[in-house]
Amino acid sequence: MKKPRLVLFLFTLFAILFHISAQDRPNIVFILSDDAGYADFGFQGSKEFKTPELDKLAKNSVRFTQAYVSAAVCGPSRAGLLTGKYQQKFGFEENNVPGLMSKSGLAGDDMGLPLDQKTVADYLKEQGYKTALFGKWHQGNADRFHPTKRGFDEFYGFRGGARSYMPYGSENKLTRQEDKLERGFGNFQEHEGYLTDELADEAIAFMERNKNNPFFVYLAFNAVHTPMEATSEDLGKVNGLTGKRKTLAAMAIAMDRACGKVLNRIEELGLDKNTLIVFTNDNGGPSDANESLNDPLSGTKANHLEGGIRVPFLMSWPGKLKSNTIYDDPISTLDLLPTFVTAAGGNVATIEDLDGVDLVPYLQGKNNGKPHEILYWKKENRGAIRFNDWKLVRFPDRPAELYNIKEDVSEVNDLASKHPEKVRELYQKLFDWELTLERPLWQLERRFEGLAAKRMDTYRKHK
Repeated sequence: MKKPRLVLFLFTLFAILFHISAQDRPNIVFILSDDAGYADFGFQGSKEFKTPELDKLAKNSVRFTQAYVSAAVCGPSRAGLLTGKYQQKFGFEENNVPGLMSKSGLAGDDMGLPLDQKTVADYLKEQGYKTALFGKWHQGNADRFHPTKRGFDEFYGFRGGARSYMPYGSENKLTRQEDKLERGFGNFQEHEGYLTDELADEAIAFMERNKNNPFFVYLAFNAVHTPMEATSEDLGKVNGLTGKRKTLAAMAIAMDRACGKVLNRIEELGLDKNTLIVFTNDNGGPSDANESLNDPLSGTKANHLEGGIRVPFLMSWPGKLKSNTIYDDPISTLDLLPTFVTAAGGNVATIEDLDGVDLVPYLQGKNNGKPHEILYWKKENRGAIRFNDWKLVRFPDRPAELYNIKEDVSEVNDLASKHPEKVRELYQKLFDWELTLERPLWQLERRFEGLAAKRMDTYRKHK
C-alpha cells in the first residue's frame, strides 16, 4: 500500500473508531431546580402540585430517598456539585455570593468559585464533550468567574442568584447588573416570554446543534426561587390553592412543562437510549419565602435539619440503570462530578481531594457497600454530621441535638441526653473534619445567624 493511501486508511480508521467511541459515551443532561420543596412534586407524593413530566421521568429512573446537598443554600451547594468537593475545603462556606457581608473577608466582585478549582464542565471538555449552562450561575459576578471561563462552551443565563422571570424593560426595572440575561460572554439581551420556557428552548437548540457529539447540558432553572411570578395561563391551571402557594404551584407547572420539552426532544432526536439524565434541587424549600413544603422533614433552606439539606433526586440511564426503582442509602450531590466524568470515560482517581463517588456501581449492584458512611455540613458555628443512621446537629445558641434518622426522619425525638457517648463521638468526628478545612473567604453579617435560627424553629415538626 502506497504511503498516501496508508495515511488515508489510518486516518479513516481513527475517525471511525473515534466516532464509535463518541457514540458509546452518553450525553449528560443535568437539570437543577431552585428552592423547591421536598414534597412539592408528584413523584414525591404531592397531591397539590402537578408535575406529570417529572413523574414520567421518575418512572424511568432510579429515585433516591436519601439524597443530600453539601450546603443548605444555593451558591455553596452549587460550588460543591460543580467541583465534587466539600466547598468548605476551598473557603466557599455556606454563604451566597454576593450578599450583605461582614467587613472581614472578601466582598462584592472578589467573591466567587476560586479559580484554582476545576469544574465538572472542565473535566468533561477534556473528554471531548460540548458543554453548556442554561440559567443560574451564582458562582461569582466578575468576568474572571464567568461560566465560559470555567469549562462551559456556551452560556445563556444570568450570573447572579435570582432574577425576574419576565424580561426587563420599561415596566420591569432592572436593579442589579448580575440579573441581566446574557448569551455567551458579555452579550446582554433580554428574552421574550417567560424565562423558564426560554431556558428549555435554549437547551433544546444546543442539543440539536450537537446531536452528533457527546454533550453536557447543565440546565439550572431559577424556578421556583423568588420572585413569585407566574403566567396567568399557568395560574389558571391551579385549583384549591391561594396566595404564594398558588403562585408556587403555577411556577412548578411551568418548570415541569419545560423539563418535559427537553426530555421529549431528547427522545425525538433519537438520543434517549444513550443519555444520562439527573434531576434534583439545590437545597431545601424556603417555606417562609415561597410557601414550599418539605414534609415529612423538619426545617427549611438555610439550616441543617433534613428539610434544609435533603432533596428530591432522580437518575435515568437506559440500559445501564434499572428504571422505576428506589435507592435508599444516603448519597450526595458531590457524587455528580465523579459519576458524570466516569461515565464519560474519565479517570476520577487522578482528581485530588474528591469527596464524591461514582454512583453507578452501587446502583448496578457491583458495589454492595454504601456510597457514604459519613456526610458533613458546616456554616460558621453551625454544623451537622451524619454517620450511618445517626445525625448530630450543632448550634451556636443551644446544646447539640442527636437523631436516629432511620427511625425519626422528622427529627422530633432528640436523643442527645440518652446517648451522650454518641454525641461526643460525632462531635469529635465533625471537629476532626473541620480541622482539614480552609477558613471561610467571606461571611455574612452575624445578624443573619439569628434569622436562620428563627426560621428553623418556626418550621420544626413536633411530637
